Amino acid sequence: MSNPQETVKLNKNAQLKREAVAEIAEKIKTAQSVIVLSSSGVTVAEITALRAKFREAGVDYKVLKNTLVRRALDDLGITSLDDVLTGPSAFAFGMQDPVSPAKIISDFMAEAKANNKFTIKAGLVEGNYMDPAGVQALAKLPSREVLIAKMMGSLNAPATNLVGVLSATLRSLVYAVDAVRKQKAETEA
Repeated sequence: MSNPQETVKLNKNAQLKREAVAEIAEKIKTAQSVIVLSSSGVTVAEITALRAKFREAGVDYKVLKNTLVRRALDDLGITSLDDVLTGPSAFAFGMQDPVSPAKIISDFMAEAKANNKFTIKAGLVEGNYMDPAGVQALAKLPSREVLIAKMMGSLNAPATNLVGVLSATLRSLVYAVDAVRKQKAETEA
């Protein structure tokens, strides 16, 4: 017969794991993007610098157990990451912007010459699987703010052009009326 204390401990452990899986599932569900990384030989200083950059951008960076993440993904019906959940894995959750985690990781790898230390395993963008090349392509996209600014500029351009055309037409009409007035004034005098 098993020890009652061991049974209580096992039940408590199982409960803690269920809570962790639920928390991970919620994070994956609410994140706009999730990037899966492998890191080996990374110094504490490099990880601290990377975490600081993530924090500034509103990206949540966590080292999680693959088995817990796999269970959370299964709960969400996502199986596309099963093959990459091997070995040490870290996860960058883009909570505000889907591009930020990929951009920060890509920039960090280039700056820190950490190409051999960090490997992008895969990613999820709004639930859709991205291979490492797709994550790198995502990193090259402009940020959300830049895209919004470009869109607003494009939307404003026709209105600005219309105002310019209307004011030019109005100006031409004023010049024509003024020329007619001058011509009448000369003929009457």
